Amino acid sequence: MKEYIIRFCIPNYEHTTDKRVREQYSILGGALGILCNLILFAGKFTAAVMTNSIAIFSDAFNNLTDMGSSFISIISAKLSNRPPDKEHPFGHGRFEYLASLTIGLIILVVGYKLCETSVAKFYTPEPMDLSPVSIVILLASIAIKGWMYMYNTYIGKKIHSGVNEATAADSISDAVATAGVLAATIAQQFTTLPIDAAAGTIIGLMIMYAGYGIAKDTVNTLLGKAPDKKLIQDIVHMALQCKYVSGVHAIRIHDYGPGRMFGSLHAEIPDTANLVDAHAALDVLEDEIWDKFQIEFNIHMDPLCTNRHMIRHTKKVLDSLIQKEYPWYHTDNLRITAGKARLNIICDLHIPPQEYTPYRLRIIRKHMEETLKKYDNRYRIVLARILPEGRREI
Repeated sequence: MKEYIIRFCIPNYEHTTDKRVREQYSILGGALGILCNLILFAGKFTAAVMTNSIAIFSDAFNNLTDMGSSFISIISAKLSNRPPDKEHPFGHGRFEYLASLTIGLIILVVGYKLCETSVAKFYTPEPMDLSPVSIVILLASIAIKGWMYMYNTYIGKKIHSGVNEATAADSISDAVATAGVLAATIAQQFTTLPIDAAAGTIIGLMIMYAGYGIAKDTVNTLLGKAPDKKLIQDIVHMALQCKYVSGVHAIRIHDYGPGRMFGSLHAEIPDTANLVDAHAALDVLEDEIWDKFQIEFNIHMDPLCTNRHMIRHTKKVLDSLIQKEYPWYHTDNLRITAGKARLNIICDLHIPPQEYTPYRLRIIRKHMEETLKKYDNRYRIVLARILPEGRREI
């Protein structure tokens, strides 16, 4: 059914890399969310009035906030698709991440309020009256939320949208919560224990946990989390297939929103290679990375020194530094780029595992840089990788 709705509502629905098509997917998902959550709110509110259940009542208002989240997703789709401008040269794609964060915070607040209200019912319990109509409403609500989970997951994967993936996670949490509400409502008919209040509290905690997960993932993305290791390995492998590239380092990837990723790397080229041909090959490599990963890459060319005498001399200098300052470290995979103004020493550094901490790594880089500059002001150290002793891979 979801595929039929998409085909009917979105022209060129297969072109998911097109910004306008992505926007139409997001708007469709938001519109369906508004419609479904409005129906769910009306149904659950009616059931809550009929049964006098605090859990059902809270679940109804949870759907009302979900409807607000759908409005936010539509607005974010329109805003994130705005073209780059003077103040935002990389576009406005991060509006989607801000929308995901907003949804996560809304879920957290709703979960907290549900817990607060449910805990109060431990001290002021009220009688409940279960009816077949309310059971049917809750069962229908579970089915609708299950369908919402499926279509949001489908759209999220189609257009790589964090907003839809966050909404899908919220939908499945709501389905589980409603199932719990239904079970508690039925069980409450056979006991005087505050099952309704307990169920409301548990469901509230589940909702808070889901909101925390969404907010945490989005904040990590906004702060600039490390790119996926598999993606880095694939890019390195692709770069090494280039005729002139003998190695790569300093890979950086910046995420400015779905479909708006930018990256850079240093490609190591023998200094005997033809400059024009090598540059053209790197242009082709940039295009290939875009075609496969939709990441706009800038590749910096590092001309590797092929003078054996200079390489041996530089290795001797580096080994002397390591033996004097860090006798428990060792380096390998040495290569250099040599010019009149600067000589870069590129290598991997292996250190004891207990020293592999962010603070210690900053100290090591700074101290090695200062020591080499004292030897020769042209020298700079480029630690392509710092690895715990015994590890050889990225």
